[in-house]
Amino acid sequence: MSNAKLGLLVLWPTFWTGFPLKMVAALLMLAAGVHPWEGVGLEALLVLSIPIDVWALGLCSRTVFLERLSVDPPKGTGLRLWGLWAVFSVVYLPLLFMILGGVKSLAQSAVHATLHFVESNVIVIPIAEKISLELVMWGLPATIVLIILVYGWLFGLGALAQRFVRASTPVEGAFQDIVSKWDLLRIPRDQPLLLTAFTGTGVVLIMVFWGLLPVSTPHPHEEYEFVDVQKVEKKIVPKKVIKSAEQILARAEATLKELEKENPAAETAKGEKGAAGQEKPSTQATPAAAKKPAATGAAGSDGHDHDHGDHQH
Repeated sequence: MSNAKLGLLVLWPTFWTGFPLKMVAALLMLAAGVHPWEGVGLEALLVLSIPIDVWALGLCSRTVFLERLSVDPPKGTGLRLWGLWAVFSVVYLPLLFMILGGVKSLAQSAVHATLHFVESNVIVIPIAEKISLELVMWGLPATIVLIILVYGWLFGLGALAQRFVRASTPVEGAFQDIVSKWDLLRIPRDQPLLLTAFTGTGVVLIMVFWGLLPVSTPHPHEEYEFVDVQKVEKKIVPKKVIKSAEQILARAEATLKELEKENPAAETAKGEKGAAGQEKPSTQATPAAAKKPAATGAAGSDGHDHDHGDHQH
């Protein structure tokens, strides 16, 4: 097996094995009011990560050695391999960032000079296309260099792991027997005890988390300044109001037309009832109108019927 592949096979499961435990520690620090990404919190998290990484590396390296290489590593492989990997990473990773930063700055300067020459002598490039060209032109070489450097890092980790492969003892037997043996070594036979241990650990961590919280309900920070934001009343624009009213009326008219098309019989019946209702008051008003002139005439005769002798000149 190549060194880079061996390094990746051991590093990848090691990271994901210890990551959940580190997340639990970070959450407990946050509950206690200690930021795990700066100052004392970061230092405490790094110190706490050392035993987690040692345990995870020993577990995953032995798993890979047994399943892929059919060898059983010696005891203490996790601690010694973690020490070698830590020293190598402390030396290699800063060099990786320095080389990558230099390549990035050099590529950006070359791209800017090239595009400036093109815009001065050939054609003016629009801003959007210029940004895309710059990103592609300097991002491609930087990405290639990053892949090469990461491959070199994995190659170094695998080369250090190969020492323990050579020092391991070969395991005889079929692959299924080797896997079963390793499973029995990792998982205890008392399953109820294992379940009880996991459950108890979870309960204890939850109690510690809630105990470290200053308050159990969300609240604003003490330094938060409340700002009374007043809602700005919208100005009434007559044209918009009239336009919206016209639209509403047009929709109502269209709705009425659709209803008339859907129920023409109901509309006809309503029309006949309306016509009959209008005719009845007119017929009732006709006799009253006929009686009214007679009464008016009688009143007129009573008022104007007098003798000429009543007037004295």
